[in-house]
Amino acid sequence: MNTAKLNDGTQVFCIQRPEALVLDSHVEGYLTHGITINKGDIIFDVGANIGVFGVRSIQKYDDTKVYAFEPIPDIYEVLQANADKFGPERLIPLPYGVSTEKGEATFDYYPNSPALSTSNSHVWDEDPEHFARAVEGNLKNMPKKMWWAKYIPASLSKYIAGYLRSGKKSVHCRLMPISDIIDEYKVPKIDLLKIDCEGAELEALQGIRDEHWPIVHKVVLEVHDMDNRVQVIKDILTKHGFENIVTEKEKGLEKTDLYNLYAVR
Repeated sequence: MNTAKLNDGTQVFCIQRPEALVLDSHVEGYLTHGITINKGDIIFDVGANIGVFGVRSIQKYDDTKVYAFEPIPDIYEVLQANADKFGPERLIPLPYGVSTEKGEATFDYYPNSPALSTSNSHVWDEDPEHFARAVEGNLKNMPKKMWWAKYIPASLSKYIAGYLRSGKKSVHCRLMPISDIIDEYKVPKIDLLKIDCEGAELEALQGIRDEHWPIVHKVVLEVHDMDNRVQVIKDILTKHGFENIVTEKEKGLEKTDLYNLYAVR
């Protein structure tokens, strides 16, 4: 386990220091198009990784509580350490992936880039150049502390992509529907449902039972637009009462099928 110093001096536990800086730079990108956090909010962070979004949420907004889902054991250990350091009663780590029902799944864990870890590695495997394009775009849009990254030649993107995905480990992880967590913890509301779980976003939403949708107020998620998934998810949200739905490409990911989707009641 390593540590990383974020832009404001906050020191978090991490696995890869550069990735911690990137995760921190993405926090504000979730809070747009009507997505806000307010005092006393309850947040579900699905695919929390090491918990940077949760740390920032409890730092900046009084009385917030974050339920942070992270199934990969090595990453969960770091998430737990950050929860213990910053808010053991406000940042609540949960060692689960999400799905439509309880179970287990094999995840691919990438130690060189933990944020890529997924049970849906086919998302990148089917088109290796797709991931290289994502790397190329991200290199041009790194945090200020990593200013040097924009000078890396685009021709090296595929080699960097290969390095990031090297050393893959297969790990068995537990899965839990979001509704089961709502029941277990007697969660009265979800002011913000944030989902970034590398291809499992549709299953995450399908794991919310109809009776729980009214307590979900805002949603922000990353969508891999395979098989018309963006429209499928829009339809689910519309069905459950969301009217203000916005999709956009994150800067640097214009050449990929990744979208951010924002929805507010």
